[in-house]
Amino acid sequence: RHTETEPLPTYDEVLVCTPDTTEEEVELIVRRALSSDSQNQKIYCLLGADRLVYKVSKQLESHFFRLVHSSSIPNYRFIIFCNAKAHNSYVITAFDTYKVTIPCCSKTEIQAYLSTHLKVPCGTAPVAQAFEEPYQQNVKFIFSNQAGMGR
Repeated sequence: RHTETEPLPTYDEVLVCTPDTTEEEVELIVRRALSSDSQNQKIYCLLGADRLVYKVSKQLESHFFRLVHSSSIPNYRFIIFCNAKAHNSYVITAFDTYKVTIPCCSKTEIQAYLSTHLKVPCGTAPVAQAFEEPYQQNVKFIFSNQAGMGR
């Protein structure tokens, strides 16, 4: 169910996967999703799970199915997002029976939702003021090739 008032996920609900994502990171989010505390309406997500290396993908499958079978949580909320074009991904193959296609909102609807949830309240976040844009957002990604330089 989609409403404009629903909040964005928090840091503990989302794992953005890369080829460097570790088995421990994957296990942690699966444990969070399938624990008794997961009944608090959080939706746990793996983004870009098709980018996981084979070994970590196998561990994801192993942890997920082991915990599903041992858990008494019938209504867990765990979503694995993959690139539909990543046909060689182990994750896509392992979770194929759970695959669903999600109807997508329009670009305008997505932009309106994000602009509502990512605005900086007036008089706060002086760091956000460093970015000169027509609308201030409190989320910016800055990348650096040197350690500690992207904070």
